[in-house]
Amino acid sequence: MMLQPGSQFLGPDQRRSAWERLNKDHFDVIVVGGGVVGAGIALDAATRGLKVALVEARDLASGTSSRSSKMFHGGLRYLEQLEFGLVREALKERELSMSRLAPHLVKPLRFLYPLTRRAWERPYVAAGLFLYDTMGGAKSVPGQRHLSRHGALRLAPGMRRNSMIGGISYYDTVVDDARHTMTVARTAAHYGAVLRTSTQVVGFLREADRVVGVQVRDSEDGTNGEVRGHVVINAAGVWTDEVQALSLQRGRFHVRASKGVHIVVPRDRIVSDAAIILRTSTSVLFVIPWGAHWIIGTTDTDWNLDLAHPAATKADIDYLLERVNEVLVTPLTHADIDGVYAGLRPLLAGESDETSKLSREHAVARIAPGLVAIAGGKYTTYRVMAYDAVDEAAQDIPARVSPSITEKVPLLGADGYFALVNQTVQLAEDYGIHPYRVKHLLERYGSLVDEVMALAADRPDLKQPIAAAPSYLRVEAVYAVVAEGALHLDDVLARRTRISIEYPHRGAECAQEVAGLIAPVLGWSDAETDREVRTYLARVDAEVRSQTQPDDASADALRIVAPEPRPEILEPVPTEG
Repeated sequence: MMLQPGSQFLGPDQRRSAWERLNKDHFDVIVVGGGVVGAGIALDAATRGLKVALVEARDLASGTSSRSSKMFHGGLRYLEQLEFGLVREALKERELSMSRLAPHLVKPLRFLYPLTRRAWERPYVAAGLFLYDTMGGAKSVPGQRHLSRHGALRLAPGMRRNSMIGGISYYDTVVDDARHTMTVARTAAHYGAVLRTSTQVVGFLREADRVVGVQVRDSEDGTNGEVRGHVVINAAGVWTDEVQALSLQRGRFHVRASKGVHIVVPRDRIVSDAAIILRTSTSVLFVIPWGAHWIIGTTDTDWNLDLAHPAATKADIDYLLERVNEVLVTPLTHADIDGVYAGLRPLLAGESDETSKLSREHAVARIAPGLVAIAGGKYTTYRVMAYDAVDEAAQDIPARVSPSITEKVPLLGADGYFALVNQTVQLAEDYGIHPYRVKHLLERYGSLVDEVMALAADRPDLKQPIAAAPSYLRVEAVYAVVAEGALHLDDVLARRTRISIEYPHRGAECAQEVAGLIAPVLGWSDAETDREVRTYLARVDAEVRSQTQPDDASADALRIVAPEPRPEILEPVPTEG
């Protein structure tokens, strides 16, 4: 498919033209879901030369793909479950993204594995890490290194001396999941895919026994439309079963939602030069550096309530604090927590009663002529899931479908990134900002940094930091709505930036300033701007109060009362009788 200049700018103009194209054009592939798998499918199909549409009911990465442990990893714990194929596949993807596809977004990270058992544990863990170091083939990170207790404590002085007898250091990777997903989607648009968020699938179009498209509803104004194509791919994550029900076809598998909760604490609360991986009785706990913070998680419990807004409970937070405090010299308290987030993993159901043991392998099935579904898997293997889904869908596309080439397609911002890193000081002079600001921008936008700063060329005020969230520049909020598809204040504060989890105020203290910056681009009136701010503040209040509740039901009851930014979204979508 021919490149469409400027099509990667997901702003208000693109949104209007996308609605016209969705209702007028006939597509080879229609993707339902704007998480990393759906975005990956759109990119895979577009780069094969297919005509692609992607629709998402809310925002890009608004579900699972913005609420992970922020790791682009092989899954060390899956070796114990003997899922060697999954680990090998994930390690290959880790290497591809870190070295070629997204080096500006996927970064190497040193981990400490504390040893607590004498004699058997060191050779056991070393053998697993040897496999981990070698299974993925070529790699851009150092191998494991064995440490005495003294050496481990030099690496992580904040850990209690009696919490380990020694340690092993190894490398994995970290990623801003929401930014990565959004960048995959923008790259798909760059190669011709038609993307539209706030566009909810409310039904399927059928001719005889064949699915020939979807009925859609604009989540902003309630306008209805139809999108027609050769094949629809259901990549809705934890909503897979809900979307499947709309097709009135029996599915080949079901998805179970498992809740994972993370807490975010300031970097100075834990003294360590490495991330830490801790074993628990049921799973593992990660302590991961995240800018000026640590992310600590995760829990792993069944969730059967609201899929859009899973709520963390006091019990979830207490569990994380108790586990991490078992090894820390200075214990963490609730007062140390700057942010909390909860996400849902879409696990294939029916394999085990314990969610932590459900397989992370993915499944692809042709549900009916013209309808394919994909579910399961893990974030790191999104690209593999994408080409498996398109391969399965190919039988419903009349023209010959070329093989997948996404392992050769860098994401937007990757080309030229390494050269720009070496030019940080010069770029700082050109932009009139401090070099550490340039480093921050390069690690978020890569070689698109010129696009971002171009918006501030005639507006020096945009080069200033957001007052109550000074790690971000004001221009980043504007760029989020000009180019990155953000339609609401929540999209900017929770996903294009991570202000909602990185500051104790959860974004409340900068909501008015950011709303004022993006209102002119989105055409908001004063009343609409006030509504956005009130809606966001209500979200923050509901989340904070839900985190004081003892159980899922009471936390969910508090969280769901917050107003939805997208006023016309249907929850749940009515099915035909």
